[in-house]
Amino acid sequence: MEQTRLYAHDVPSRPSGEQKNLEGTRVFESKLKNAQTDQLVQAILSLQTEEECYRLFDDLCTIHEVQALAQRIEVARLLRKRITYHDIAERTGASTATISRVNRCLIYGAGGYDTVLDRMEKE
Repeated sequence: MEQTRLYAHDVPSRPSGEQKNLEGTRVFESKLKNAQTDQLVQAILSLQTEEECYRLFDDLCTIHEVQALAQRIEVARLLRKRITYHDIAERTGASTATISRVNRCLIYGAGGYDTVLDRMEKE
């Protein structure tokens, strides 16, 4: 018997790391932020084409690392469609631990998955 699972769209959430500044405006402070990650983020933001992205990821990451990132995006997309863990594992090859982590990020995370998936759906 499968347990009832909590899905991202079942829980209203505030991105982790989100705080309000003195003016009451919401701001996000990542626990990842430092000079090196700032440089990485700026490098990614400087890319202008799909080919440039592939070239950077080809140089920057192993094939396995890129495949793991791509798998997590697909897991997040399927979770948002309320596909079961079992079906997601069969479709993607992701472990239930990975699926659970992605689901936790969708519910309690910084909102990054939702940002990119919403934008990809509009294209």
